[in-house]
Amino acid sequence: MLNKLPVAKAGMSAEELIAIARELGEMRFAPRSAEYDREAKFPTENYEDLRRAGFLALTIPAEYGGIGADFETYCRVSAELGRWCGATALTFNMHAQTTFWTGAMFDSLPIDDDVRATQNARRAKLYDCVVNGEGIFAQPFSEPNSAAAAGKAPFGTTARKVDGGWIVNGVKHFASLAGAASHYSMACTIETDEGDQRTKNAVYLCVPADADGFEIIGSWDPLGMRATVSMGLKMEEVFVPDDLELLPPGAYYRMALKWPHMFFTLSPSYMGLQQGAFDFTVKYLRGEVEGVTHKSRSIPAKQHAVSRMRLMLEQSRALFEMTISEAAYAPSKEARMRAYAAQHTIMEHAQEICALALRTCGGRTLLKSFPLERMYRESRCGSLMLPWTAEITEHRLGDESLYEPGEKRD
Repeated sequence: MLNKLPVAKAGMSAEELIAIARELGEMRFAPRSAEYDREAKFPTENYEDLRRAGFLALTIPAEYGGIGADFETYCRVSAELGRWCGATALTFNMHAQTTFWTGAMFDSLPIDDDVRATQNARRAKLYDCVVNGEGIFAQPFSEPNSAAAAGKAPFGTTARKVDGGWIVNGVKHFASLAGAASHYSMACTIETDEGDQRTKNAVYLCVPADADGFEIIGSWDPLGMRATVSMGLKMEEVFVPDDLELLPPGAYYRMALKWPHMFFTLSPSYMGLQQGAFDFTVKYLRGEVEGVTHKSRSIPAKQHAVSRMRLMLEQSRALFEMTISEAAYAPSKEARMRAYAAQHTIMEHAQEICALALRTCGGRTLLKSFPLERMYRESRCGSLMLPWTAEITEHRLGDESLYEPGEKRD
């Protein structure tokens, strides 16, 4: 029988919030994860639990009725969720970052008072639909031309200003929470902008799921992270009222420039995934997994493998903890470079740890009755995720080590 859900409240410490995430994950999310994965079904019950526990308001500022978690606390909570169900943690990130980008992150920008006042009024309504309603936010980012998500081109999805709002047209790919979200938050290029302004002046809008002209497209049967249900979106002359302008024109670009850690928030899910794979391996070798009575912890080859896993886990953890503690507006070059290094390390180590876990535990763990084969499949997805794929972080680490801002490329 499940215990009564603890409820998160503003003012709780990070440790208290992580303890709630651990109870949710271990007692509720982990037992459901196999079914969600097998059926590529969205974890609706998990989101009902997240709502009852107050976690859907985790990054909403306390003055608006939320928990008011800062960046570091959010990342640590997200990693704990990822330890038990990677797909739930990953989709939760899309929701939580919409409220964080429009909240604490926007507040750190130097903005005119009148623009800030308008934003405050709009986000009050937005946050209320989460705190007192059924609001869930998706955050579709990828498009057919991946250069936009990588920051190398304007977004293909466009917005045209009209009386009372915007008209949106375009296609988004890999929209996690497709069909489950009440709103879809997306960056759009303003149709009338030209030249550099097409990139720098993007507007961040919130498309309601029930809007005329909005459509979920394609099918969903991927290798891993199946429960994210990340199908495509198509917008044809979709009207978005002014009240759902989440960030004013230009604010998204300024945040991407001055808040690079905003793109680090996929990493916590994979930090948790590493920990989950390591924890399972230790329990399996100790004979503590249900149905496994034989202990194989005394075999030197198994011990050596666990040692290698632990080394990678500790390397990832050290970079993770330092990176999230340094996240801020206009961080130093070293902090930004460390964020790239942390993203790359966490995503690559997740694959290596899960692969080594399978090899160490043996063939039985290829069976879907164990969580390890799902963790392995999910671990393969992290390094592909824009905007900081493994290749992009490698390139930036090299390029930005050799060139200072403003220097002309040879």
